[in-house]
Amino acid sequence: MRKAERLTSVRNELLDIFMSMEVNEHEQRSRTAAQRNLRARRGIELHEEFKRLNQDIAELPEDEPNDDMH
Repeated sequence: MRKAERLTSVRNELLDIFMSMEVNEHEQRSRTAAQRNLRARRGIELHEEFKRLNQDIAELPEDEPNDDMH
């Protein structure tokens, strides 16, 4: 019986180690995905901001040369 108990204990330890490795890998994948999503969202925000700025600049009146200054 002693040998069976030791075998069960070792098996349980190995399962615990495996499960904690799986949890760590899952957490790492989740963090990586969150970082990717954040960069993508920021990229979209920057694109929209530049688009708005271009539209705002395009709506400004053109500077006409003033003959009085020259």
